[in-house]
Amino acid sequence: MYMKHISAAFISLATIRSAYGVPQRRATCPGGHTVANAACCAWFPVLEDILPNLFDNECGDDAHAALRLSFHDAIGFSPSKGGGGADGSIITFSSTELNYPANNGLDDAVVTQSPFIKAHNVTAGDFIQFAAAVSLSLCPGAPKVGFMMGRPVAKAAAPGPDGLVPEPFDNVNVILARMADAGGFTPTDVVALLASHSVAGADNVDPTIPGTPFDSTPALFDTQVFIEVQLRGTKFPGSDPGQGEVMSAVAGEMRLQSDHLIARDTATSCAWQSFAGNQAGMQSAFAKAFNKMAILGHSASSLIDCSDVIPAAPPLPANAGPHLPAGQTQKNIEQACANSPFPTFTAQPGPATTVPAIPQ
Repeated sequence: MYMKHISAAFISLATIRSAYGVPQRRATCPGGHTVANAACCAWFPVLEDILPNLFDNECGDDAHAALRLSFHDAIGFSPSKGGGGADGSIITFSSTELNYPANNGLDDAVVTQSPFIKAHNVTAGDFIQFAAAVSLSLCPGAPKVGFMMGRPVAKAAAPGPDGLVPEPFDNVNVILARMADAGGFTPTDVVALLASHSVAGADNVDPTIPGTPFDSTPALFDTQVFIEVQLRGTKFPGSDPGQGEVMSAVAGEMRLQSDHLIARDTATSCAWQSFAGNQAGMQSAFAKAFNKMAILGHSASSLIDCSDVIPAAPPLPANAGPHLPAGQTQKNIEQACANSPFPTFTAQPGPATTVPAIPQ
């Protein structure tokens, strides 16, 4: 990952903050955009900068990293153990937090995003969540999520404690308890957030094969991950499986142990199954859980809703319906939900699917 060009656009943080707490009427921004609050106009130059210069206008590796960074920053919150939530501490205190094992591999995202934060003079907490919301707009099929501005600079005397980010080798009870502690996330919320794995890949679980996707369509925010993780695993994508990895069903695809177990646990299996092939249901549940995650550690009343700055993602291509990968059959589905059978899907034609790595 290389440092991207940064435009000369510069937005004064003082200008942004001058509107905090002041009721605003709908405003027309200098570029002609209309927003519900004039303070949100400051984010259009940021948007116009990061679409080409951070994300290359594509749902690629940098977009995936931005989404992961938003979760790792936000979920570092516990009423009893500390942490500031979605406050940018993973950047502000990067020398500490990037050493936490769960944050392995996020140093590239921190290095890439930091110059944009400086150039636009916004807080790290705001930028991380803004970049994640914008990254989704580049992934066909993704829901439009919200963006709230106004997170102050992280001023904790020390970074959030280690151990607040769930790991892929954690068991389901540990993950659900951590997520409930962080923000009252329900088991269904947890499953919904894992829809992000539809546009994700692993760089460090097995570092010999960076960019290994979690489903066969990593450029699409679709429900394939909920179908493919339910298939019987038979192979590893690399020669030496990493900690937290289990066998996957499709060549070139990685399956996290946590995804595998959540898809099969009695507390979560029916929620997992409910999203298989259910694009609208997945979109709605993900957006709800994401918006909740993005303001962890803050009161919504202290923030300004700038969701109207976030573009909508393109729809899925017409030929991107839910399916079984080529070479798989319905018999390879490992039924886990006791309430109803897994939906039936048709396999793609041709030789067995092999998934290429995500370009780095």
